[in-house]
Amino acid sequence: MKNPDLRRVDAHEKVTGTARYGADRVPDDLAYAMFALATIGKGRTVAIDTAAAEAVPGVRLVLTRFNEDELRGPGFLMGGGFAFQSLQPLLSDVVAYRGQPIALIVADTLVAATEAAELVRARYETEPFAVGIDDEGATSVLQEEAIPLPWFADVKVGDAETAYAASPVQIDETYLHPAQHQVPIELISSVVEWQGDRLVVHESTQNAGALRHGVATQLNLDPADVDVISPYIGGGFGSRNALQPHIGPLALAARRLMRPVKLVIPRPQTFHTGSFRPVSRHRIRLGADPSGRLLAALHDTEHQTSRHDLFPAMFTEMTSRLYDVPHFGGRQRLVQTDVQTPGYMRAPHEGPAGFAFESAIDALAYATGQDPVELRLANDTATDPVTGLPFSSRHLAQCLKRGAERFGWDKRDPRPGSMRAADGSFVGLGVAAGAYPVMVAPAVARMSAAADGRVTVGVDGHEMGQGIRSAIALLVAEDLGVPVRDVVVRVGDTRFAPQHLTAGSWGTATALPAVHKALRELRGQLGTGDTGTVDVAAAVLATGHGSPEVEVTSLGQGQPPEMLDRSRAGLNAPAGPVFPDFTAFSWVAHFVEVRVEATTRRVSVPRALCVADCGRVASPVTAASQVRGGVIWGISQALRESSEVDPRFGGFLNTTLEEYPVAVNADIQEIDFDFIDEPDLLLNDVGVKALGEVTMVGAAAAVANAVFHATGQRQNRLPIRIEHVM
Repeated sequence: MKNPDLRRVDAHEKVTGTARYGADRVPDDLAYAMFALATIGKGRTVAIDTAAAEAVPGVRLVLTRFNEDELRGPGFLMGGGFAFQSLQPLLSDVVAYRGQPIALIVADTLVAATEAAELVRARYETEPFAVGIDDEGATSVLQEEAIPLPWFADVKVGDAETAYAASPVQIDETYLHPAQHQVPIELISSVVEWQGDRLVVHESTQNAGALRHGVATQLNLDPADVDVISPYIGGGFGSRNALQPHIGPLALAARRLMRPVKLVIPRPQTFHTGSFRPVSRHRIRLGADPSGRLLAALHDTEHQTSRHDLFPAMFTEMTSRLYDVPHFGGRQRLVQTDVQTPGYMRAPHEGPAGFAFESAIDALAYATGQDPVELRLANDTATDPVTGLPFSSRHLAQCLKRGAERFGWDKRDPRPGSMRAADGSFVGLGVAAGAYPVMVAPAVARMSAAADGRVTVGVDGHEMGQGIRSAIALLVAEDLGVPVRDVVVRVGDTRFAPQHLTAGSWGTATALPAVHKALRELRGQLGTGDTGTVDVAAAVLATGHGSPEVEVTSLGQGQPPEMLDRSRAGLNAPAGPVFPDFTAFSWVAHFVEVRVEATTRRVSVPRALCVADCGRVASPVTAASQVRGGVIWGISQALRESSEVDPRFGGFLNTTLEEYPVAVNADIQEIDFDFIDEPDLLLNDVGVKALGEVTMVGAAAAVANAVFHATGQRQNRLPIRIEHVM
């Protein structure tokens, strides 16, 4: 690589194994924990027999119930609380879903804890349950009535029903998206220990602030007496964006034993003790004139939630803004089922919505005889159709044009089934667009300069593999003209900054403006002016005041100052995508080639191209990784992933990586990418927008559209299996 400062700054730590994750800590006298789980779909525990578990050598505690005066409920993240769900296991005899923890075992060894957990036996009173959105007993509510908050209301622009009915060309299709699990390689895990009256939690999390304040609320502690340390995360993808239900019980067990306790939740248990992407069904109706110009769009959804929480859907936030549609209507229903509360999984709503909407757009292109790229370009807009505000930046047309040229779209024969490979496989080329809302959160940045020339930055943010450390280090290095190796970045640590949730691709757009502001303050203290290379060591020496240190706060445009107080309290405080003077989204265009083998009908993806408009590319190496990762997720979404429920006993059936297939090397060949790389200076002074999740939006639709081009068979449900293209 020509410029070594463009590499990933934590690459050496990761490849040498010196990077430390949540469960890597092994303090002296460590004890090990494991959960025993409910084996019914719904009901209550009548009795729990722990005698055999307690008899296992090395077992120190078997806990089946905590009193409410020692462990409180954490509150639902989307309801003003801190956890992925409001239900806290081990507080009552209620079993809300299969796989809910009913006992916590702590032992001297992991083997003893695991053996004891398997020996716990319970007697239940069972109740009828529903795990699927079409099961008897599932109940549905209109979201805007059940959650009467403006940001969860249905999107309504003009009179979509009337405009659709009057449209010369109509598309009316229903799409089904399955439940899916995030399955990050690093398992959900924690090491909890008491240092006197101070609780220290080592946990790989996307939301150290919520963990700190959530466990403090649960245990009636002062949040100042809780430290959450999460320097690295081995994959989160939404599964670690809130307090997990094991932290409170683990802390109480550690206090009773006066020993640190570690819990690493086995893969099968993560399918029930963590959140997941819920099942959703989408009815898309498009009205257009004979040229393909959109006149109306309607997007009605059904979306799974739990009995104890209403996990809100936001599918139409994106689809209402993809194109210039004068009349748009979106209605979202929540279907209550007997599962743990669903949650966020990469491109949580935009991924399924993009599959449905962009599949329908492709169908419209064929119905009107238009080229799918040209139809999208003809419906482009610079103005947000929902608010009437301008977009802070929108280069979707550039993404489509550059992608079409680079991919060789002009060589495509538009007739379905017309293109064949040398081995006889059917060849299909598909395209889809995507968008992702740009959001930002309040941030605190602390920056100091030392006499040895090093600059240390502590800021809100979590390193989940997306490269936030690299983006921060590169910004500081480029601004001051110092080597990247002289920049020390502290993220995911409540000892350095409050640590607001890092999710929704807002981490970089939240952290970098705060770091940029801190750089201006630090330069002021060093007396170096606002620009130019700085000899940090000499400037520090010239001040005569040791190591200058600054602390700054930043807010999104139009955010009131009290949102910073929410952030400091561990609560969600994002702004966007609608800001006072503009609406902000990132944009993407996907081009995909598929091969459908003539006899076995196996679908493969030999090449894919993604062109993204994410504002300024803050860290080229990690941005490239984000694109590749997003496209792989999209391929996996389209062809592999589905969490299968058990209608007999509740819960999920395929709870291992052997049975929950994800894309592997054989599924992925050439992934090309490009960036528009135009800074969005209306959004912030650094010009960065969102990247990680937008790269997945539309990828599955591009695969499905390519399969249609190859076979002439429209794919309205995921994953696309061999029997669907026979």
